[in-house]
Amino acid sequence: MSEPASISSGIAARYATAIFDLAREAGALTALAADIDALEAALAASADLRGVVASPLLSRAGQEHAVVAVAKAMGLSAIARNTLALMAQKRRLFVLPQMIVDVRARIAAAMGEMTAEVTAVTALTAAQSKQLAATLKARFGKDVKLKTAVDGSLIGGLVVKLGSMMVDTSIKAKLAALQNSMKEVG
Repeated sequence: MSEPASISSGIAARYATAIFDLAREAGALTALAADIDALEAALAASADLRGVVASPLLSRAGQEHAVVAVAKAMGLSAIARNTLALMAQKRRLFVLPQMIVDVRARIAAAMGEMTAEVTAVTALTAAQSKQLAATLKARFGKDVKLKTAVDGSLIGGLVVKLGSMMVDTSIKAKLAALQNSMKEVG
């Protein structure tokens, strides 16, 4: 890992630890999980917010004012608002995406959950998602939260990533394996 990435992940981990510990002590892990989901969605949806978070041109006060206003408008908890304000004061908002990932992992571990990244050809129905989550829970003994994505190039099947394990049942992967075995024969 390069040194700047290592430094950024270290900074993100420290803020993630702090906000997680504060929320746990206050009994507000569920609220923190909702805040983290809302922040991630807002960052994905708003180029302006991403610009505020990443811009070295904005002053500390300007960044703080902007993120606190956004946090209030989103209805984020006081713990999340204060953490964002502190990050802006210390010029650390650039690690917010990494911090979100870290906090989500800490919350999942504390609640005995795992997150599975599922990629399918089309969006999964509620019944399919429920069945897949139940199957994964039976296999791993923990509640599984699905994070789904759509990739039409798979042709059919699923790709499921859970922790360090990946199961690829897509037709695309099977065709690639068949193509490789055909090359070996001929």
